[in-house]
Amino acid sequence: MLELNRKLEWEPLSAGRLGEPKASTEVQRKTKLTRWRIQMETSKILIVDDDPDLRRALNIRLRANHYETVQASDGYSAISVAQKEQPNLIILDLGLPAGDGFSVLERLKNSDTLSNIPVISLTARDPHTNEQKTLLAGALAYFQKPAENDELLDVIRATLPNNRLGTALPS
Repeated sequence: MLELNRKLEWEPLSAGRLGEPKASTEVQRKTKLTRWRIQMETSKILIVDDDPDLRRALNIRLRANHYETVQASDGYSAISVAQKEQPNLIILDLGLPAGDGFSVLERLKNSDTLSNIPVISLTARDPHTNEQKTLLAGALAYFQKPAENDELLDVIRATLPNNRLGTALPS
């Protein structure tokens, strides 16, 4: 068991107020710094897919790798969530209700506020007919479902280099 070196410090007395004990340790200082770093370095990823199981699985995987996630289930909500949340990256399915992935990509690239957000396509559509079209439409990368988690995470890490967290959130 790890033994902590604790020392007890007292806050100075203020007018009419009794001093209160304040525990301080090196671990507490590091925890505060780590929490601050987590808040400052976490990137937000918008997951757009009509399959709730896939959204849930991606959400778990991305959060385990210290990314914040938001979700949309169709083309229409993808644009409104992107406008509201301003994500750092979008993972986009091409086969969506209420506007397919290509129309979402077009609207993103034609928007002044959303055009710089990188988009990764993750789809079950035939790669022979859709991969080139997707990349020409402005997607950064194309992945066929089911995608290898490590490959997808490698592209995300390369795209969002400021999200450099390697440890779990402190408790």
